[in-house]
Amino acid sequence: MKNIIAENKTGFASNENNEENDSPGPLNVGIISPYSFETAGGVQFHIRDYAEELISRGHSVKVLAPGKLAAETPDFVETAGSSISVHYNGSVANLSGFGFSGSRARKWIKQNDFDIVHLHEPGVPSLSHKALFPGFNPCPFVATFHAAFDEYPTTLKIAEGYLRMSLEKLSAAICVSPAAAETSSRYLPKDLPVSIIPNGIKYDTFAKAKSCCEWKGTPDSPTVGFLGRMGEPRKGFEIFARAAQKVTKRFPNARFLCAGSGEEQAKKILASLNENARSKFEFLGRISDSDKAKFYSSLSAYIAPQTGGESFGIVLAEAMSAGCPVIASDIRAFADLSENGQCAQLFKSGSSNDLADKIIMLLSDENKQEALKNKGAEYSKRFDWRIISEEIVQIYRSILLKSQ
Repeated sequence: MKNIIAENKTGFASNENNEENDSPGPLNVGIISPYSFETAGGVQFHIRDYAEELISRGHSVKVLAPGKLAAETPDFVETAGSSISVHYNGSVANLSGFGFSGSRARKWIKQNDFDIVHLHEPGVPSLSHKALFPGFNPCPFVATFHAAFDEYPTTLKIAEGYLRMSLEKLSAAICVSPAAAETSSRYLPKDLPVSIIPNGIKYDTFAKAKSCCEWKGTPDSPTVGFLGRMGEPRKGFEIFARAAQKVTKRFPNARFLCAGSGEEQAKKILASLNENARSKFEFLGRISDSDKAKFYSSLSAYIAPQTGGESFGIVLAEAMSAGCPVIASDIRAFADLSENGQCAQLFKSGSSNDLADKIIMLLSDENKQEALKNKGAEYSKRFDWRIISEEIVQIYRSILLKSQ
């Protein structure tokens, strides 16, 4: 690979003195998702929010995804009609089925006469990959790579040569983090220009969110939050739960607010805790984007106890932008995003005891809370979609200029 943008310690390019905008002229952009919008996921949210930002800037955008239309599928998303569930990177992904999905993707690209097509995770055997058909070159292709692995999968090792050959059609690659760049470097063509551009957030949505009185923490009754799939081990709910038992001994009025899916699995984990600790847990279910912003802004501390399989950590950036102190495991992605612990308190991954100590320390130190709030709020501005989308569009324009 060449041209990897890594201008600061974390590997994320700085937005300082970036006065360029994405003019002149609107673009016609096609985006292909490897994952169905029928289920929630970080890649789908990334595509949705990025597309909305481009449309707000006057660009024409269409998205193609596997699966069927769901109630909350945006109007600009079209679907290929079917998907299959596959266990992938510690989670379950809904990918495109076989049969005619590849020809469906290529027909969609030709019919829409795009200036550029942006593929997400084309290394995954789904719609994004199927657009890279030999001899099919209707316009330039750009790809974003999201995944980072703690252990490099055997299937990728076997497929490296094939992937490198099929990805030669790309004009540029984007990785959402240094960890994702390290993973994709194994199979990307050696001379392909690669940029590290992080996931985006709607900064103002979180920064301007009002706290919710029902969730608002106080020094005597702090609220400590978790958001994610509680039934998925790598999300670390069990570590969070065991830490809570120790925290309640120091803060007996503490409350532990849990948003997301997997409540039944979570309650099985809580069964091993003492009754007092169990009684401090409150399950909010899946919450809307607006409620998520209120959630972060109401917390005394947000906890990200993931044990691995993360390439970025969008929840950290969101919580920081809402002015919420963050405590996160010291996995590679979170260390990178937090500037090695400058913008978030890190704890030893997998250690509920260390997490409990870090929660108690933070809740006992108002100066530390304020310092993390201020540093996180300032740093997270870098991830605003208005900045991220501009950087991506500049890559589009550079490619189109070279292809003229």
